[in-house]
Amino acid sequence: ASAIVRGTPQRSGAIGLGMRRCVAANLRRPPVAWHAATPTVAPHFGRTSCEPAHVGLVSCAPRHSCSDAASGGGGSSGSRGRRGGGEATAEQGEAAEDKEVAGLSASSGAGSSGSAAVGAEKRRAGKAMALWALPLFRKPAFPGFYHTIQIGDRDILDFLLALRRNGQAACLAGFMTRELPKGLSDGDGEVAEPLVSMPPTAQDGRGAREVQKSLRRDTGRVESTDDLTTTGTLLQIISIALHPNIPGGQVVVLPMHRIRMMKPLSKPSQGAPLCSVYVEDVPDIELPEDDPDIRVLHHGIIATMKDLLQTTFPYKEQFEQVIKYYDLDDPLRVADLVAGMSTAPRGELQAVLVASDAAARLRQVLAIVMRDLEHAKLQQQFKSQIEDKFVKEHRKFMLMQHLRQIRRELNLEKDDKQTIIASLKEAIGELTGVNEEASKAMEQELSRLSSLEPAAPEFNVSRTYLEWMTALPWGTCTTDNADISRAEQILNEDHYSLEDVKERILEHMAVSFLKGSVQGKIMCLVGPPGVGKTSIGKSVARALDRKLFRFSVGGLSDVAEIRGHRRTYIGAMPGKIIQALRITKVANPVILIDEVDKLGRDFRGDPSSALLEVLDPAQNAAFRDLYLDAPVDLSKVLFICTANVTETIPGPLVDRMEIIRIAGYVFEEKVAIANQYLIPQTIESHGIDSSHLELTPEAVSFLIRDYAREAGVRELRKLLEKVARKVALTCVRDDEDQRQQTVVTPDNLKKFVGQPPHTSDHLFPTGMPPGVVMGLTWTAMGGKTHFVEARGFIPGPEQDPGTSDAAQLRNGGAEAVHSEEGADAGGGQRQQRSGSGARLKVTGKLGKVMGESSDIALTYARIFLRELEPSNGFLDEASMHMNMPEGATPKDGPSAGVTMTSALLSLALDRPVKQDVAMTGELTLTGKVLRVGGIKEKAIAARRESVSAIVLPMSNHADYMELKPHLRAGLTAHFVDHFDDVYRLAFEDSGAPALHGASRGAGVVTVVTDADEAMSPPPVSTVAVTPPTSAKSPT
Repeated sequence: ASAIVRGTPQRSGAIGLGMRRCVAANLRRPPVAWHAATPTVAPHFGRTSCEPAHVGLVSCAPRHSCSDAASGGGGSSGSRGRRGGGEATAEQGEAAEDKEVAGLSASSGAGSSGSAAVGAEKRRAGKAMALWALPLFRKPAFPGFYHTIQIGDRDILDFLLALRRNGQAACLAGFMTRELPKGLSDGDGEVAEPLVSMPPTAQDGRGAREVQKSLRRDTGRVESTDDLTTTGTLLQIISIALHPNIPGGQVVVLPMHRIRMMKPLSKPSQGAPLCSVYVEDVPDIELPEDDPDIRVLHHGIIATMKDLLQTTFPYKEQFEQVIKYYDLDDPLRVADLVAGMSTAPRGELQAVLVASDAAARLRQVLAIVMRDLEHAKLQQQFKSQIEDKFVKEHRKFMLMQHLRQIRRELNLEKDDKQTIIASLKEAIGELTGVNEEASKAMEQELSRLSSLEPAAPEFNVSRTYLEWMTALPWGTCTTDNADISRAEQILNEDHYSLEDVKERILEHMAVSFLKGSVQGKIMCLVGPPGVGKTSIGKSVARALDRKLFRFSVGGLSDVAEIRGHRRTYIGAMPGKIIQALRITKVANPVILIDEVDKLGRDFRGDPSSALLEVLDPAQNAAFRDLYLDAPVDLSKVLFICTANVTETIPGPLVDRMEIIRIAGYVFEEKVAIANQYLIPQTIESHGIDSSHLELTPEAVSFLIRDYAREAGVRELRKLLEKVARKVALTCVRDDEDQRQQTVVTPDNLKKFVGQPPHTSDHLFPTGMPPGVVMGLTWTAMGGKTHFVEARGFIPGPEQDPGTSDAAQLRNGGAEAVHSEEGADAGGGQRQQRSGSGARLKVTGKLGKVMGESSDIALTYARIFLRELEPSNGFLDEASMHMNMPEGATPKDGPSAGVTMTSALLSLALDRPVKQDVAMTGELTLTGKVLRVGGIKEKAIAARRESVSAIVLPMSNHADYMELKPHLRAGLTAHFVDHFDDVYRLAFEDSGAPALHGASRGAGVVTVVTDADEAMSPPPVSTVAVTPPTSAKSPT
């Protein structure tokens, strides 16, 4: 047996006998002898010399045990064994060895052996030893059975081989590391598998072939002994083998007994990658006799381990082989065996190795093996479920294959490829109205499909293409509604007011009736949010009896979403237009394109350019999608686009669309929409009825006037929903028999919707001071009133120029400095006139165009003031500041020219303008008032703020007269051509100097609309009545 350990070929019969005796002795053969000597290993692992020392690193000697070396003669025994006076002959060594084996066989049995007891006595009396420390990453090594340690570090492997060649690598000190190295986890990979048969020798390489598939990281380098635990095991090296196909090798060791680290001897170095430490033997635990706790724990471990063997335990086969020869009557040996076989975390296994109390160690092992049992049962359950599912699926698959083969033999079914081709041919044959180019493309693709195998990637590409082509409605159209009265009734049911839009839809239908053919048009609804642009598109489709397809292009930046992908790309598909035809299954749907003013653009293309072909009636009759690569007729499609503004839409795209503007709703229209649509829909959608909620007409008017002043009705809907939610909560909290109707009035409205965000746009309810004028502006949210404030003074000689902002402005240049950021930049726009001493600062986050308007206003105001009152030099000498409130809102445009000029003249004359006058118009240096836009929105804003008179450019007279009478009700509009008329209208009866002479303009045209033209509010009874099912929301 010792010959096998040393790897020395001796008598073959003795080898087999020794092997059997070792196994019969419960794998507890005493290790070979040791010499106490300090090895000096060269960096290249060459020749090794042993220098005697009092206590040094042990080296291998083939005649005595490790315990003898620890307790024997120290350095002198090493001298006798290797270089001392007289060596033992080979015959004497063999005789001693055979005698030793014979004694081991005679004293070994099923229980603990006598030699083990003798070894334990020696360990209790042993002295310190110096050993090389082998770090163990994954788990500690428990005494009693072999362990295979994979070594990936070639330096460590070469170091051990060098020691072995010099007869020194017989035993190592195995200590587990305190922490796992980086890249490993506690459950990562496999744990060190135990070997239960005689380990392979270095000559046969059998172990190397078994592990060449994968290499675990069982050991490696450490920085110092601080990274190691203090309790480990004495490892007797059985064999060292290199792996032939992967770097590294393996070491088979037999842990002998527990040891404890006393202190470090040396750190790893370039020539010695392992630490050297002083160790001492840990005395074996003495078991108390007839201890019932020990007996119960011992039997519990064995019983649990037997249950574990009935499951799919990872080391089931190895454990079954071990217990055939292992002593199961010793509780501590059983505990070591179970712990060594366990897959528990490394920390728990180290705790078992360190435990010095027998009962505590057995309890820890019992807990570990019970967890292993539960884990094995759970794993076996999962495996059984997976196997059952796989068996069922496999059985179903096999039966389906047999069934398919039987059907083919009976000519009841063809193969998949023929079935697909036949179905595609049938679908192509049923198509009508296919153009010649598309028909040829389908025939070519079908021919190509016939020559491909089903497993080829191109097969599915061709199949998908043909499926798209056959799914399109080639020439299939729905019949439009021919009843104009019914269409008008549907439009009136869905929307209140919006006569312009309704009339345009009816015109489209009338033209189609007279021509006898369906025509496609492109209409673009432009207006603020919440006015009902999207819902109008849905109503148009319902009025025309057409199918609707809606998609939004807001933020869309990929041109392939419009024109499709080329088939060369993986996952290619047609664009949204072709998808709309396939989904609606007709060639004349209503396609609603939302948010066309918010198209994006990036490296993937410009979608707005792709829409040029789609929305051009002269080109879309042969629209070519990149995926289909065949012309598709879109001339019968009715395209309806929606946008908030037209400025962000490219000009060529706007040119192809018919713009229909929706300015918003006035107060009377909002009241009617709330009573007829919003309130009934809100009540119904919140699970309440008229018996739970009643909104008085005064509350609705107060809600619209002080809470929902936007152009649309979206905010109004949100407020009504907020009221309905609070009423619903009240109903749920009260008992059913105690529920009462909630009446919402102006007095308790704040309890439901909070404080009103709007009170009035009038900053000066008691009268505007000099220098303040009300203007009218257009925004994307609708029309709005705004004020222009002008303040200034003439600095006196006693005033320090360096202490005021006006004095700071005096230090500037002669030219005006414009900044679009205005107030954000901290200085706004500053102007200084050279020689005159006048200075003007403009704030309010104004744009470049409005900044230029302030220049024109100041210049013309000076000229006008010299003509009106030559002695007044205020505008030539004063330091002035002009501001537009709401400084966080960007403002731009030329329409504030007359407003700015009037504010400067009011400041210079110290006379206020009329209280109820609002104005808009672009001013030139010669005093002409030019045309502006957004007249409808501005008129609605004036009515909303109870303005009685507005001043508009003469060029906008026709625009104003096109407005419905109810939009102009209560307004007096003055149309002017020159600023002379603006001055007379604004400063009338204010005490300002009169303008002499006739007006230099074309005269004033005044249009007065009686307040009786306003629409009557709906009846009060409709407020709390559930609406008909056909009613739709206008948004």
